[in-house]
Amino acid sequence: MQLTPTKRLALYTGRAHPLLAAEIAEHLGVELGEANLKDYPNGEIHCRYDESIRGSDVFVIQTHAPPVNDSIMEQLIMIDAAKRASAKRITAVCPRYGYARQDRKVEGREPITAKLLADLFQAAGADRIISVDLHSGQIQGFFDGPVDHLRGWPLLEGYLSDCCDTDNLTVVSPDTGGLKDAERFARHVQADIASIFKKRAHGDVEALGLMGEEVVRGRHCVLFDDEIDTAGTVCAAADILLSHGATEVWAAATHGVLSDPAVDRLKNSSISRVVITNTLPLPPEKQIDKIEVLSVAKIIATGLEAVFEDTSVSEIFGGENQS
Repeated sequence: MQLTPTKRLALYTGRAHPLLAAEIAEHLGVELGEANLKDYPNGEIHCRYDESIRGSDVFVIQTHAPPVNDSIMEQLIMIDAAKRASAKRITAVCPRYGYARQDRKVEGREPITAKLLADLFQAAGADRIISVDLHSGQIQGFFDGPVDHLRGWPLLEGYLSDCCDTDNLTVVSPDTGGLKDAERFARHVQADIASIFKKRAHGDVEALGLMGEEVVRGRHCVLFDDEIDTAGTVCAAADILLSHGATEVWAAATHGVLSDPAVDRLKNSSISRVVITNTLPLPPEKQIDKIEVLSVAKIIATGLEAVFEDTSVSEIFGGENQS
């Protein structure tokens, strides 16, 4: 007996950001499956897929939004259920990968949670991970399987090209750790590059100075980073830039974490516009006039399609998505 193999894409989402998942499904031209997620009275999570997924290529979408631990656990349970339902391949789609900032030991007796999370995905049954703008490229090496690193900068690049005079633009890294990504972004928008020196003390940020003052004075500056969390870094950096003669300061980041007191800080800051993507949901109470949200759904859908068809994900970004 001889069978002609067929492939079936099955797309499911957790409850962290269903709107993004629906948008991804629309771009792919597929229906979101039903995972029948529910909470038991004690807070434990239950999942049961509505249909047979035996032999399917299953993609489980869940961004790690607050409450982060619940979002992660829900995705792990969905992956485990898919494995036990005999899915052929399971891909964990994490638009924002949680615990990514703890990607190395800075001091003794600290965890490396980015590696721990990769181990948990593997133990649950994930064969592959897809994420957008990991905090550092080294996280790809924590998972013993393929990791597809998608990039949000094409969205931000297009937005700035449409809304700014790029001849008068300077891209600024809010700290030296993000300088490499800021340099790449500046190259794509054909802008100059500068960087802020800073240090942290018990969670607080103290901006120290500016590298590249000559390309800041009289220029429109855009602070570029992978995420904005409490906004202490970007707000302090904006004040430094304006004190050195910048005419206007924007902030651009892929992940708008916006933990308290970020929204109040941004609202009262000297930053005139904040551009983020929808890798994380933005609740109504955080939607202020300064914030512009771009959809990353098409980029993720293109990545999922490439994985399903076994074509190159790197080619989507011209090979610049690895580091």
